[in-house]
Amino acid sequence: MVLVLGSLELGIIYGLLALGIFITFRILNIPDLTCEGSFTLGLAVSAALSCSGHPYIGIIAGIIGGMAAGGITGFLQTRCKIHPILAGILVMSGLYPINLLILGGSPNLALIDSQTIFKDAAAAMPFLGDDGTKIAVSLIITVIAAAVLAMFFKTHTGLAVRATGDNEDMVRASSINADKMKVLALAAGNGVIALCGAVITQYQNYADINSGAGTLVLGLASVIIGEVIIFRRDLTLSLAAAVIGSIVYRFIIALAMKLPFFDSSYLKLVSAVIVAIALSIPAIKDRAALMKVKREGEKNA
Repeated sequence: MVLVLGSLELGIIYGLLALGIFITFRILNIPDLTCEGSFTLGLAVSAALSCSGHPYIGIIAGIIGGMAAGGITGFLQTRCKIHPILAGILVMSGLYPINLLILGGSPNLALIDSQTIFKDAAAAMPFLGDDGTKIAVSLIITVIAAAVLAMFFKTHTGLAVRATGDNEDMVRASSINADKMKVLALAAGNGVIALCGAVITQYQNYADINSGAGTLVLGLASVIIGEVIIFRRDLTLSLAAAVIGSIVYRFIIALAMKLPFFDSSYLKLVSAVIVAIALSIPAIKDRAALMKVKREGEKNA
């Protein structure tokens, strides 16, 4: 039971990460490495402000910090004409000393005796219990984030962002500033990713400077698993699928951890394999279809 509840709690929170990755990877078609820095930035800001007695301001400040990081990446891509992957790496690398500075020069920071949104919720809703409170708070935050994104991407600006990812040349021909749309999408995506970091540090009651390592692969795995479960390409369902994929991914990892020969150091390898297989599915399907056509042609010959 502890395994199920823990996986559900983490899956819901990391659903925020999947939402952010979905924006940059699926809508913009950019594998944005900024996420590893913006996740840790949200985590560090939230931890530092929680230790000062301001957990709610920490959540908001974390989102703003993540959006700023994404905006800088967008600026490097659009104005400085730096390759998207390289721009993400530059911002991610630049954020490391900033995150370390926010954490007070220490690689980790404990929040055991600090006020957090989860402790406040537990005090306000004691009838739910510790796990029930964590699930409720995590679910509320994730649902609100997904709903806001779904509404935004149905607005005129949101549709312009989606169009930029689908066909940038067409967008430019329509007199829409594609560069601004890219910056906006990167800011939004990294803002949600930073929100994930801000919430996870208050959930775990500690912050670590290396927590962002591997978040891109983790987020990609969640998005792709969600797409396998939910086939329809409706935006709202796709956002929901990303969160569901995150929960399923956490259960897969939890079950793998129960295997006697499985070591925690293999987690990133498992994630990488899942992503590689999922991304290869379209090519495998195309290859299978081509082989089927060839076989039919040979029969008719």
